[in-house]
Amino acid sequence: MLTSWMRDLGIFTDAVFSMRIHVQRTDTSCFATLRQLRSIRRSRRSVSASVYQSLVVALVLRRLDYGNITLTGIPAYQLCRLQSVMNAAARSITGLRRSDHISDTLASLHWLRSSERIQYKLATTVFRSLHGLAPPY
Repeated sequence: MLTSWMRDLGIFTDAVFSMRIHVQRTDTSCFATLRQLRSIRRSRRSVSASVYQSLVVALVLRRLDYGNITLTGIPAYQLCRLQSVMNAAARSITGLRRSDHISDTLASLHWLRSSERIQYKLATTVFRSLHGLAPPY
């Protein structure tokens, strides 16, 4: 089935604003970035853990967070896809296996879950708008 979509400011939308394409493309690009980062870490042991964590945050989590306020109200299965990227990023940083529990690791990294990140971004945007702290545009 052919669906039409558009990209505006890096956010992919379709005719019914389901955000399915945006989540799919974000998921794919984040996992590709994680694979590249893992290969760098394996091939060169000169990358310290703190530098590797900074790279993951800068290249993966920032991509997840970009435009996430538009993801408010998306279905749970789409949130699970975004959460799986975060879980893989946390496992990559800490060296956990896929079968290990991730909740404590996310807490130790001070990372919110994907649904909580969306709610936090929405709440801070509303707060800034109400208190005149948002950009004038």
